[in-house]
Amino acid sequence: MPTPNVLILRAPGTNCDGETAFAFQRAGARTETLHVNRLLENPRLFERFQILCVPGGFSYGDDVAAGRILGNQIQHHLDQALAEFKEAGKLMLGICNGFQVLLKSPVLLPPDPARGPRATLTLNDSGRYEDRWVRLKVQSDRCVFLQGIDRMYLPVAHAEGKFVARDEQVLEELIGTGQTVLRYIPQDERSEGSCSFPDNPNGSTADVAGICDVTGRVFGLMPHPERHIDPTQHPRWTRGEAGSVGDGLQIFVNAVKYFY
Repeated sequence: MPTPNVLILRAPGTNCDGETAFAFQRAGARTETLHVNRLLENPRLFERFQILCVPGGFSYGDDVAAGRILGNQIQHHLDQALAEFKEAGKLMLGICNGFQVLLKSPVLLPPDPARGPRATLTLNDSGRYEDRWVRLKVQSDRCVFLQGIDRMYLPVAHAEGKFVARDEQVLEELIGTGQTVLRYIPQDERSEGSCSFPDNPNGSTADVAGICDVTGRVFGLMPHPERHIDPTQHPRWTRGEAGSVGDGLQIFVNAVKYFY
């Protein structure tokens, strides 16, 4: 198949679209950044793309709640177009605010008809904006974007990143189906001598840092893989602690390779 086309979806307040597009380009994709209004005017524009990415930022100023307004636009005006996009075997990625958007629309976790949303992302336990690097562990092989990845070191930057399932039953179902694909590594599982700062920056239930849908083709995560695609982006690269490539690059490579 020809090189996949990636749609980077913008909205007022989005601020990570440039580096996200660059990460996909580094992985070998073609990218186009479109404002959500263009898609609202003409939902058939989705047909030009194989991958949809909702990048990080503060869509609509995170008014009401982080990702809520853009998520509602998707739910009420683009739901059919995205359902067709998903049914065609295409990929969707939501990073940070994009994860919040996908989770607050029906795209990632379809709501229970009787009880509503199955999970949400809410205010960090610390009560403040968290901006730091965290260690992550891939939990299952269900997600297309995480194939071949075991651990990552990526930055986070959010105020509403705490993953909470509606109840214990929903959480157990998500874990049982392998949809809780990415988690923060608890301090007691780290190697000796590593930083003692807690790596769960928000208090997420079960240390969840990212989930996918049942197909493994729709993925949302709070950390920013686009901010660690090059070794020089590692906070301690001058001390020789960075690898030959940034840990986040493989997520974008996997998305592109899926269409080979």
